[in-house]
Amino acid sequence: MRITGDHRGLAIEGRLDVRSAADARAHLHSAVDGGQGDLVLDLGRLEFWDATGLGVIMGTHRRAGRLGRRLVLRDVPAQLQRLLVATRLHRILAVEGTLPDAYGATVPALGAAAPPLAAPAG
Repeated sequence: MRITGDHRGLAIEGRLDVRSAADARAHLHSAVDGGQGDLVLDLGRLEFWDATGLGVIMGTHRRAGRLGRRLVLRDVPAQLQRLLVATRLHRILAVEGTLPDAYGATVPALGAAAPPLAAPAG
């Protein structure tokens, strides 16, 4: 895992998993603590993540909120977008762009309330 950037924007490359979680958490928390306004986290080069990595992102989100900041996810990989929707974390996290809903349509992201999903015709 490699993290580049500063207190306004960071990019994560490689893996965000149990082995890299402690280092990632330290970098992200330091960035949150050292700045003001939105902290943009670019995930466009994230190759792999696990539940621990997702926990690091959620912990950073909570820490940013306590400090009056907002964590904004950018260039979220498609698989992670689907996970955020499946777990409904897309309703909590600020994500630039749109995310697919459970039926493949897109729902607004970045703090916009998602419309209710209609049951599939069956």
